[in-house]
Amino acid sequence: MIQHQVPVNLVISSGEPAGVGPEVSIAAALAFLKERSEVSITLLGDPSLFSASDIPKELSARLRVEPILLASPVMPGQLNPANAQYVLNILDTAVLGCLDGRFDAMVTAPIQKSVINEGNTSSDLLFTGHTEYLAKLCNQDHVVMMLCATLPAGFLGLRKSRELRVALVTTHLPLKEVSSALNREHILETIRIVEHDLRTKFAIARPVIRVAGLNPHAGESGYLGREEIDVIAPAIEAAKSLGIQVSGPYPGDTMFDANVLDSVDAFIAMYHDQGLAPFKFVSFGGGVNVTLGLPIIRTSVDHGTALDIAGKGIADSGSMLEALRLAYQLAVHSQNAKI
Repeated sequence: MIQHQVPVNLVISSGEPAGVGPEVSIAAALAFLKERSEVSITLLGDPSLFSASDIPKELSARLRVEPILLASPVMPGQLNPANAQYVLNILDTAVLGCLDGRFDAMVTAPIQKSVINEGNTSSDLLFTGHTEYLAKLCNQDHVVMMLCATLPAGFLGLRKSRELRVALVTTHLPLKEVSSALNREHILETIRIVEHDLRTKFAIARPVIRVAGLNPHAGESGYLGREEIDVIAPAIEAAKSLGIQVSGPYPGDTMFDANVLDSVDAFIAMYHDQGLAPFKFVSFGGGVNVTLGLPIIRTSVDHGTALDIAGKGIADSGSMLEALRLAYQLAVHSQNAKI
């Protein structure tokens, strides 16, 4: 466990107000503050979504609700496009607070992309997700979505607990558009960002990375597709020439080998479900989403808004708690690197 007593200030964007975001945010914040006495948390959202009685007096000095007002009253489980800008206002406030140093890291609760697109009249751009929106706010052309989870000892025959990290070359794209979105430069930059942030944010001195192919059997020498030959393998070789410990392309169905978990720090998949389907199968809802390539630290839950159970008091805050723990660890690594 990290021994660190320098104050760490985290901020939570509470996400879609009709979903489980507000309730898992406050539940996880309270649990984490009990674990870490040097942490303070700012919770962004409309005060009506959080009961003051939920915050014990002994924690009230380290957990504050910073009010950002709803445009329209909320009914749990019922989406309202009128509150689309409210969700974006929360994100904007969290990002600006991190950029100006008020917060050391931000943690995001789930949002509903469809309702933002339906209700957002301030932009004609399609809202495809947190990752892409945060890249725009931070003026970054290329960021990387990576999911992280701790696999316990005994699971899959592991002798000890092990971190599983899965990054994506493409994110929220229709499957038919993935192949055309892949090029050597984009894949190489993804590998570089993953390697850089594993060193600088995760404090892994010499990261080892595995990269997947796109096609079944990694193209089978071109018989099932040439993306591996023409695009993916050249990007991997270029990364190797930069001194990065990377290998591939591996078939997607065999890349995630439990026998290599002790020696691989991150796996890179070509598209969303290639990487996240196996990840979520083994992470049991305890995964954390991290955006790499940003000038700030951002982690998130790995689940959606769960509208069907919103407001019923049964939402599991475990993923949000893990997101807070990882945000804290990354913030500590960042602070230590500046010393």
